[in-house]
Amino acid sequence: MSHIKCTPQQVCVFGSGNFGSCLADHLADASHNVLLWSRSAAVVTSLNSTHTHPTCHKGHVFPAEVRAVGPDLPVRDTLREMDVFVFAVPTEGLRCHAASSSSASTSTRDPLYIFVNKGIESQTNALTLEIVADTLGKDVACVASFLSGPSFATEIVRRQPTTVSVTSLSRSHAERTSKLFHQPWFRCYTGSDPIGVELAGALKNVYAIAAGIAEGLGYENNTRAGLITRALAEMTRIGTAYGAAPLTFLTLAGVGDLFLTCSSKTSRNFTVGYRLGRGEQLDEILGSLGSVAEGVATSKGAKAIIDKLGMHAPIALGVYGVLYEGVPAKEQARWLMEHPAVAEIDLPCDVGGAAKELLGKLGL
Repeated sequence: MSHIKCTPQQVCVFGSGNFGSCLADHLADASHNVLLWSRSAAVVTSLNSTHTHPTCHKGHVFPAEVRAVGPDLPVRDTLREMDVFVFAVPTEGLRCHAASSSSASTSTRDPLYIFVNKGIESQTNALTLEIVADTLGKDVACVASFLSGPSFATEIVRRQPTTVSVTSLSRSHAERTSKLFHQPWFRCYTGSDPIGVELAGALKNVYAIAAGIAEGLGYENNTRAGLITRALAEMTRIGTAYGAAPLTFLTLAGVGDLFLTCSSKTSRNFTVGYRLGRGEQLDEILGSLGSVAEGVATSKGAKAIIDKLGMHAPIALGVYGVLYEGVPAKEQARWLMEHPAVAEIDLPCDVGGAAKELLGKLGL
């Protein structure tokens, strides 16, 4: 495919895992100069000497425009020269990495801040938007962009056509982010509901664990279709109560990502669920997974939000029960099927309090 020509930008990507490294590859291939931070000295050495990643995307050669640094963070003067920051670290570690780049927020370049993590901070129940406000300030939070959607890293690296949602409280910054990433194999759709996109991206990982459990228990297509549909209804109900726009959950960041993650055996969260359904213990699974399954930690934050909102969310709470309360997967599945029938469509009436509180921190 031919490339869309663009003005080269100085980009710093925090996180060299599957998704961070694939975005670094994508942006460098689009003629941007990419500084990729990794906490692994082995990854830094391999990328700089052979342009290959020792653990992700085996056999793929990265563009020469990708320069790796780490495990020490880039120095302040380097950060201040950046036009774009992409944060591709797990939500649990985002707070410290965002704080490390705070010196660049005074740059005269007006850098873009883009966040691609999908989770809820387990200790605080904070969405990424709130973490950004706490670490980088409300001015940055008001213009930060969030990229989400059905986007497996291995397929992006192979230039499979991919479509994602890009959202921000600032329309112009969402459009800048879309333009930065847009190529014939990578299409962005902009929006203005970061809270909804964040909740969708976080919750779909919890539901992917549920889908994996169902597969591990031996349940087939009827079960998966029903589970995905009810998960969509549940995440829409939670998001609406929080203050997100209900239609956000019908976007690429909502049903698109939910469908992908719940129907693919290459999903890390699906894999965790599948192995739980087969009878393995969580500690054993996480110890051998080799990468982060954000749904495991997110389940804690999701439960706290659900409890605070007073929402009916049996699937998410069922996953929490299997992960943290020792409920056997088969018993939890039976409980889901046997609990009293409810209306299929049931959006809450008391909505928006949590979002108003969060946006109030931003002065909005």
